Amino acid sequence: MIAGEPEIDKPREEEINSVKIIRWPVWSPGEAYHYPRRRDELRRLLREIVRDVDVIHIHSVHTIFTMYSLNILKDLGVKIVVTPYYHGTGHTFFRRFLWIFWRRYVKNLLKNCVVHTVSRFEAEIVERDFGVKAVSIENGVEKWIRDLKWDPENYVFYGGRIERYKNIDLLAKIVKILNKRYGLDLMLKVFGKGSYKKRLEKSLKDLGIYYEISDFRPFEEYIKYLSHSMFFGLLSEKESYPQSVNEANAIGVPTIVTGPWGLNFRDRRRTLIIDLMKDLDTLADEIYTFLRKASEEDKSLVPTWSEVAQEYIKKLYSDQI
Repeated sequence: MIAGEPEIDKPREEEINSVKIIRWPVWSPGEAYHYPRRRDELRRLLREIVRDVDVIHIHSVHTIFTMYSLNILKDLGVKIVVTPYYHGTGHTFFRRFLWIFWRRYVKNLLKNCVVHTVSRFEAEIVERDFGVKAVSIENGVEKWIRDLKWDPENYVFYGGRIERYKNIDLLAKIVKILNKRYGLDLMLKVFGKGSYKKRLEKSLKDLGIYYEISDFRPFEEYIKYLSHSMFFGLLSEKESYPQSVNEANAIGVPTIVTGPWGLNFRDRRRTLIIDLMKDLDTLADEIYTFLRKASEEDKSLVPTWSEVAQEYIKKLYSDQI
């Protein structure tokens, strides 16, 4: 496995769970783009690696690092599976402008690749924008997560990138309304990092609710906090398939998401898809009603990663594709 790493000057190797990982230095202004450094060395390494593998799996069309690697590998006679994690656009005005040109580049690179999307919604926009059919296989969870039970305490939880388009401050306003209107005593816990972190903290101070913002936690600790949250909220405007929602569903934590990407989870129990065009008071009422009924439902059955891996082998790596 090769992954871009912004804060190193030369490649670094490590092993995690018997998987060899090569961390490659990249330039990432504003935590974006991941432009590869030491490109001649990377080219040689990729050409060497391809001699001993049957399938190359490329993740994300949103970074230069992955698409640069795909451009090197595409003519070397190896089967390539691309998982785009495509949102349809960028998250700032400048990035949306760049996508006008980047989309054409990506479209050309995806020719003759097997394209795998993690949701039905993503498959639709991949076909629309790149003109390729995609195989949709959703993500799984660790088996032990599926065995956990929801045990709520008095906080609302968000975990992930802290960016403006995630609408965490909107989630905070809803928490304030729930507390005032229904006599709840909820706080907001946020685990993550990103360019909007300082502005979010100022917004939460001005709002006057109890809150906690901290960096990403170790995975098992994160899952523990998730399992004890009153509900998990992801009001993001753009997602392909958030794993955080998958994990919340597997535990049975009531989960609030938005359209259109949230429609991926329309068949999941204990999940509410809200419309951000509605006013906050209406949304708070909908969420309160949803929470009162959620505990009466069974939790959804989310596939394990082992089950998903079997789908990969059958649908993505087969010689028949």
